[in-house]
Amino acid sequence: MDKDKNRDNQIDTDSGELEEDPREEGESQDQEEEEIPITKMTKAQLIKKVEKVQEASDKNLDLYIRSQAEIDNLKKRYQKERQDLVKFANESLIKQLLPVVDNLEKAITHSQDEDSIEAIREGIDLTLKGLTDILQKAGVKTVEAVGEQFDPNFHEAVSEMANDRVEPGSVIKDLQKGYILNQRLIRPSMVIVSKKTA
Repeated sequence: MDKDKNRDNQIDTDSGELEEDPREEGESQDQEEEEIPITKMTKAQLIKKVEKVQEASDKNLDLYIRSQAEIDNLKKRYQKERQDLVKFANESLIKQLLPVVDNLEKAITHSQDEDSIEAIREGIDLTLKGLTDILQKAGVKTVEAVGEQFDPNFHEAVSEMANDRVEPGSVIKDLQKGYILNQRLIRPSMVIVSKKTA
């Protein structure tokens, strides 16, 4: 036993001071228990160890359950926000289109009077202009067609027509306008393309 004390409190020959035992005096009993192999533990020590492990396990399970519930709540909130975003994504565009609908309804109401054909035409022109303005604000542009060289990226040729006044392969008629949304083609122009006369 004296040898152990000497080993724990060896004298540092250089300084003449006692070297402290590297283990702290207040080292917990738990650490001592952990250092004891399970095969050498008493029944009481084993029960105590099992209780501590069970307590740590219960804490971890509780933390897991809470974390899982929080993740589920975040998923539900994200899904609802996403659904709302999809549901109301076109709200501002629709609000801008409502005056166009109003103008068309007024045109129908006025069309019952046979003398108002010119007024109806003006109303339809104004409605079309209003709708075109809304589409432009939303990033929609028309595909340039007539006078342009046929481009399969933007034009869909429905037929060819002999024409010596323009270069072969030029678009000479736009049957249905094509549209681009923010530089992405959403509908090609349906066109007639010129060819050489035989």
